[in-house]
Amino acid sequence: MKLNFRRLIPNWIRSLFNRWINPVYQLIQKKIRQHIRLQLMITFVICFIAAFIVGGISDSVFGKFNRTAYINYSVGRDSIDRDARFLVHKINQDYPNNLGIEEIMKLTPRQLKILIVDLDGKVKYKSEKATETQVDLHGIIRNAMDTRINEGYYENSRREFISFYPIELENMKGYLIVSGAPEGTIMYRQDAWLFPIITGVATFIFLFLFLTRRKMKYIEELAEGLLVISKGNLDYRVVKKSEDELGSLADSVNQMAEELHAKIEHERKMEKVKNELITNVSHDLRTPLTSILGYLKLLMDKKYENPEQMENYFQIVYGKSEKLKVLIEDLFEYTKLTDQEVALRKQKVCLNELLEQLTEELVPPGEENHVSFWKEIPTERIYLWADPDKLARVLENLLTNAIKYSEKPGEIKIRAVEEENSVLLSVHNQGDPIPEEELPRLFDRFYRVDKSRTSERGGSGLGLAIAKSIVELHGGKIWAESEEGETRFLIRFKRDE
Repeated sequence: MKLNFRRLIPNWIRSLFNRWINPVYQLIQKKIRQHIRLQLMITFVICFIAAFIVGGISDSVFGKFNRTAYINYSVGRDSIDRDARFLVHKINQDYPNNLGIEEIMKLTPRQLKILIVDLDGKVKYKSEKATETQVDLHGIIRNAMDTRINEGYYENSRREFISFYPIELENMKGYLIVSGAPEGTIMYRQDAWLFPIITGVATFIFLFLFLTRRKMKYIEELAEGLLVISKGNLDYRVVKKSEDELGSLADSVNQMAEELHAKIEHERKMEKVKNELITNVSHDLRTPLTSILGYLKLLMDKKYENPEQMENYFQIVYGKSEKLKVLIEDLFEYTKLTDQEVALRKQKVCLNELLEQLTEELVPPGEENHVSFWKEIPTERIYLWADPDKLARVLENLLTNAIKYSEKPGEIKIRAVEEENSVLLSVHNQGDPIPEEELPRLFDRFYRVDKSRTSERGGSGLGLAIAKSIVELHGGKIWAESEEGETRFLIRFKRDE
């Protein structure tokens, strides 16, 4: 039959344990796990107690092999003094009613010498061993006091011990003087021995090293992990084995490795982007620059037939220069945005008014390309916390892009929808469908869906990349959709301010 000891425990004890003791124990245990100082303090206390116990045991077990016997006379002196106080008590109590002085003196051991003297030192009564008739009170008092003051010095000496007390007999005042050689008692002295100290210290050191071996091994693992990471292996991660400061250190080391890895990858990516940017810019700058130099060479060599042709050459050079200027300005702005050097000057912007203003400004180029605008904007004012200039640049780039690639004649739809925590803005145009796999790349710099398009029609190739950078600086999201001959560019801005 198997006993269930838990049933033997009263319910109130189990309730008290579950309600108070166990939660407190769990809290203390959690605090100890989280703080290495508490762990070290508890370890130190355990080691100290264990060292004290082991030292005490070794002292009691092996101390008897290193002790010396000696004779101590302090017990005998106490016995003489106790007999003297007994005589004083008997004299005060029984004399002169019941016993005489001689009878009282016989109550003490015969080896003691007993004197009763007056204030001048003259002996009035004495025991059998006493022969004095006159004593030197001054010398007796000095010797007695010297013995009492230097008791530790004389405890191993068998010199005569004197105890005296003032008494009063009938009409006489005097002193009771009791003296004798004290009896010795055999006692043992344990000489100074280092073995208990050595065993205690050794126990402390051994137990401390044993209890802290895991922590020390873990510290070594962290050090080795840091060494591996410092050599460039940023994919290496140290293992978190505790919840205390060492565990926090492991988290910090892993986070540092991740951040360094991400930073290096970002730097590599930026270096690649920079090289690609230089290549693309060189290509896009060379085309208009070659045309400009060619026509300027014709003008310098006067290779034109009439003033009208010369004027045409000047118009071509001016147009190419304008395109070169736009490309350089877009490149400069894109570089600042990607390096996050631009500080946004946010303020409360009314999206309705901004869209009305931009569509009015773009009516002439829209009419020139046989494109009209159709707006679906709520009558209620929609406000955003944004940089108005940067936001206008985003919308202008999207509308300009829609004008360039829309069907001719065609219509551009502009919609704004106010959602619960955001605002959704979209620009729609009819045109050539864009393959789904090409949509995410529309916002890459210098990317064109139709590889045959050049800057003659496609602009600088940075408009959508600039728009994406500005939207992301505002904490928003921009993406493109294309289906059934309609292309949509959508922007979602959060309304957290």
